[in-house]
Amino acid sequence: MRALIPFLASVVVLAGCESMARPPVSQVEPTYEQAQNHHLRLANYQAAEELVKRLRGPVMTSNQAAMGEAPLIIATLANIDALEQSSTLGRVVSEQVASRLTQMGLSVVELKVRNGIYMKRSEGEFMLTREIREVAATHRAQGVIVGTYAESAGFVHVTLKLVNPTTSLVLAAYDYSLPLDKQVKSMLRK
Repeated sequence: MRALIPFLASVVVLAGCESMARPPVSQVEPTYEQAQNHHLRLANYQAAEELVKRLRGPVMTSNQAAMGEAPLIIATLANIDALEQSSTLGRVVSEQVASRLTQMGLSVVELKVRNGIYMKRSEGEFMLTREIREVAATHRAQGVIVGTYAESAGFVHVTLKLVNPTTSLVLAAYDYSLPLDKQVKSMLRK
């Protein structure tokens, strides 16, 4: 038994040395192809397409001739539980929706290059009702896209609405959900 104790102690020490000598297991990094096909961008692009499909009134199709020259304005999505706050996710969704609408041939006003828009350094472009009307009138915008997001146990639920800036009537709306995976969580927590 006495001979067994030193033997077991040496086995434990050697096992500890072996685990320290091994390099840490590296995390597999995403590929460019995975990034290009990431579900978040694809979901936001689909949301922009669906919002345009659901339009009634002056904006009926996605081609520029039918839309006229009047642009759209997109506000940063707000946290539904704190409408004066957003997150990286709210800003990314609005940016990707704007990108897709532009790719579809629609005119979209870029608010970040305009002076006088209410900008909170960490929030994005938030516009009060009066400001929406003023900016829309200045740019002769035919609509403003606003939206909210709500976090639940396993999803983030997003609502987009295209609103007539003069009458505040909702011209089109689209709801969708994103899985609350590690990527989406990281954009909500900053």
